[in-house]
Amino acid sequence: MLATFVFMEGFAWVTHKYIMHGVMWRWHASHHAPHKHWWERNDWFGIIFGITATALIVLGSEVAPLQFLMWIGFGISLYGVGYFIFHDVIVHRRIKVKYQPRSAYMKRIMKAHYIHHKVHEREGAEAFGFLYAPKKYEAKTIRKVRKVGKA
Repeated sequence: MLATFVFMEGFAWVTHKYIMHGVMWRWHASHHAPHKHWWERNDWFGIIFGITATALIVLGSEVAPLQFLMWIGFGISLYGVGYFIFHDVIVHRRIKVKYQPRSAYMKRIMKAHYIHHKVHEREGAEAFGFLYAPKKYEAKTIRKVRKVGKA
């Protein structure tokens, strides 16, 4: 289960960069455009991952030789919960909560996500991770890069 959870960040990064910003941009574009609706076409990705996780849990719990699939399904579900809380609740405030990041990690991952959303087009975005961001997205690192770039 934990191995699947860790694997999902890499899988999500690849899916986000090459599928969502690739052949499935028509769905994902709704997430990069301002809107006043509670539903985005992009939300279909979460439904697809949820159905996949549920199917793996049911299949793994019903067919003894395939029990490992149940744990993979739980790992995908755990990642989905983490993604929802971080991405939809904390970053995009789709559910209104008062949250002020204090840890350097949360500040970094939120900064990376906001940098990703500066681009409203299919091409040119960076920072495709959801629960991990490289140290280059730390505020002090970004300031250093800007100063060097201006020289």
